[in-house]
Amino acid sequence: MSHISENVRAVRKVISESAKKAGRDPAEIKLIGVTKTVDTSRINELLAAGVTEIGENRVQDMLPKYEYFFDREIRPREWHFIGHLQRNKVKFIVGKVDLIHSVDSLALAEEINKRAETLDIVQKILIEVNISSESSKFGIPPSEILELAKKLEKLRFLRLSGLMCVAPFVENAEENRGNFTKMRNLSVDIQERCHYDTISRESSFELSMGMTGDYSVAVEEGATMIRIGTALFGERIKTEQEVLI
Repeated sequence: MSHISENVRAVRKVISESAKKAGRDPAEIKLIGVTKTVDTSRINELLAAGVTEIGENRVQDMLPKYEYFFDREIRPREWHFIGHLQRNKVKFIVGKVDLIHSVDSLALAEEINKRAETLDIVQKILIEVNISSESSKFGIPPSEILELAKKLEKLRFLRLSGLMCVAPFVENAEENRGNFTKMRNLSVDIQERCHYDTISRESSFELSMGMTGDYSVAVEEGATMIRIGTALFGERIKTEQEVLI
């Protein structure tokens, strides 16, 4: 058994235990394997271990991997774009990814809608929330989420499918419990106060939150999607440029 297979088993065990602790069905939580800097051979190992939802942070990294797996018998079931998305790169991923997690402005949503219209598809998106109000983080302040959600009603080729956040890095996962609770409450509020077709009626309203350092707490607080890289693949090897930054 490869280390990746062992890691997948360990992560799923934590998901199961955390879900049961909160009275939830573990099957409600989708494990997204974050493949930033991960090559196709290791992605193949991840697929073989049963993780078929892949999350990528950068358009330029995702595209060659997408092409590699496009016509292969064993390939990702879903592609998720989870990183910051610039408007000039929207055209490269709409129609390829199942879900864009990181919509952080009306202008970006409009660009996605425009591209989706040319392809005659409906693109599913999440609104990224800056839940901790960090200046270094992307995302919409919680106080502005409802206003943005209502504006999305006019964009016919989008479907608002939930919310996403990148919580602060913490040594103790419990330190993020408050942020995850706020996200859950915000999700409930949006669903209660927005009633239109751009909110998906086909599945649950997604809550994408929790990464390697805090996903157990995120699951306890209602996450339906967790984004895991390090716990699956090990510590990421930084490039020389990243080390210098």
